[in-house]
Amino acid sequence: MSMPTPILVAEDDDSDVIFLKHACKVLKIPNPVIALHDGDEVVNYLQGKAPFENRAEYPLPALLLLDLKMPRMTGFDVLKWLKDNPGLKTFPIVVLTSSDQDSDRQKALALGASEYCVKPGGIQNLTDLVRKIHARWLKG
Repeated sequence: MSMPTPILVAEDDDSDVIFLKHACKVLKIPNPVIALHDGDEVVNYLQGKAPFENRAEYPLPALLLLDLKMPRMTGFDVLKWLKDNPGLKTFPIVVLTSSDQDSDRQKALALGASEYCVKPGGIQNLTDLVRKIHARWLKG
């Protein structure tokens, strides 16, 4: 039996990653969560560059949860890069950010994001949001 396809989380805040992983565990989401800390790591992962060249160990994700405000390469930069490399965008991209700016929402959706969500306060609200994202994008 093969492992479920991973959820790729692009998030530079370790606390947010811990809360996301906790929400996935509480919800019994079988997909492993792979956390990357900036857009450069996301691009390297998707291209299969070191240290992510083994596709059996690092398959393309079932879902990308993408923060916008990250060092080195932002979420907007990742969305632009994916738009220029459409063969790699075989999965939904949910922007999960603290920005509730309508201009950020419009820009992210125009660049190809599947959905735009503002990070909620509190673990229960985050768990509820992860449940909705899972139901919408990962349950066939």
